[in-house]
Amino acid sequence: MKKSLFFITAVLFISSAFSQKTDTAKKANSTPTTTAPATVQTTPAKKDWSKVDLSHRANDHFMIQTGYVGWAALPDTVPVNGISRSFNFYFMYDFPFKTDPRFSVGAGLGISCSNAFFKNQPYPLSTTPRQDDGGGTHFKKYKVVTTYLDIPVELRYALDPENTNKSWKFAAGIKVGDLLSAYSKGKDVLNGTGQDQDPSVYKDRNNSNFNSIRLATTVRISKGPIGVYGQYQVTSLMKGSQGLPLVYPFEFGICLSGL
Repeated sequence: MKKSLFFITAVLFISSAFSQKTDTAKKANSTPTTTAPATVQTTPAKKDWSKVDLSHRANDHFMIQTGYVGWAALPDTVPVNGISRSFNFYFMYDFPFKTDPRFSVGAGLGISCSNAFFKNQPYPLSTTPRQDDGGGTHFKKYKVVTTYLDIPVELRYALDPENTNKSWKFAAGIKVGDLLSAYSKGKDVLNGTGQDQDPSVYKDRNNSNFNSIRLATTVRISKGPIGVYGQYQVTSLMKGSQGLPLVYPFEFGICLSGL
């Protein structure tokens, strides 16, 4: 009898354990599996430059330039003196491209004036600088002044056309000028030993030796209203008659622009 009870108890225990293991396996198999959502890569939309608002932008409607002036191809026998300088002022119109206003064309009108300084220029005064006469009678101070009415034209590019007062800007173009005046000015006549002979100021306004029209190439780089510029005249300053040298003025300096 005891053996029978032990056998029945053992059978019930094994059956209960097997049933629990089967239920656990079913629950494990019935647990839903989750998968990580797939990452979707999106390409940023390309900006439509034709729809930007340009109604409030400033884009260099005026320019002030001042810089150093030099004469390329000037003979060594004509010595320069001091720092020759220029001053230019222009009003400009800006015409942005409709399809891409980062690009625009600037055109306008203005005045440019340059002062080129020379030393040991012989007396009497001449409109154009002459070669050193070897220490004879000469002027203590001597300069040649030219003034042009200019028409500048630029192809412009702005990294941020909606905020050109803060953006990097680049421009390249040409400048056509009409000579308004050209004269030389001498002051303080000295003899060969450097002694004063005449403290007067002399001016020669005969500009017949100068070409009346000039053509120059220009470049400009700015960050907001402040930048630098360069200019090279591709036509000669003087006609080359009467033994005068064919020189090609150039200049570079600081540019302020805005509005």
